[in-house]
Amino acid sequence: MPSTAGPGPPLPPQLLEEALQVCEQHLGSLGHQDIDGDPLSLCMMGTDWDRFLRDYYRVAHVALKSEIKKLIYTHVGIWLLLLAQMCVGHLKLLPHDQVAMPYQWEYPYLLSILPSLLGLLSFPRNNISYLVLSMISTGLFSVAPLIYGAMEMFPMAQQLYRHGKAYRFIFGFSAVSVMYLVVVVAAQVHGWQLYYSKKLLDSWFTSTQEKKKK
Repeated sequence: MPSTAGPGPPLPPQLLEEALQVCEQHLGSLGHQDIDGDPLSLCMMGTDWDRFLRDYYRVAHVALKSEIKKLIYTHVGIWLLLLAQMCVGHLKLLPHDQVAMPYQWEYPYLLSILPSLLGLLSFPRNNISYLVLSMISTGLFSVAPLIYGAMEMFPMAQQLYRHGKAYRFIFGFSAVSVMYLVVVVAAQVHGWQLYYSKKLLDSWFTSTQEKKKK
């Protein structure tokens, strides 16, 4: 689901060179090629290593935040579409044979905007508590309604598959087909969002532990 076409944030040339140097030294030590080398050149000094780790974590954080933001913006788009359907249905802006009334699972799913807001609020100061709350509430307010929705719409999808009959439509398309597509896309968005949030949380935690050791 996340975009792989666009490049990530650019790596500082010095950080890239230092990473390659560390890898080369490590491989050399595994092959016992560092015995006759200059001890000062075989490893970074403490301050250089701290700076390298700080730059590495900064680049990793920026990349993960960028991916999560893309997923959050995609989720906001889905959320706005469902909100528009509810407004059109309840305010009777269009006939119900054009835009069907919402299914029951769509109402609790509106709360899924809260985890996304918590995720965005956690970014400026790397707030671990907000990110953890975002991940937990994603399961409660995003994933759980989608699971309920898949079960709620299953009998209607089964009827459509077996008999080709649909009684609810969205602009001429079967409402159950459209909403199942929404469920599948939203499930992927939230799945990747949890995955990248867990990686970001681990990175923040590791970075915090490194700071405490100093």
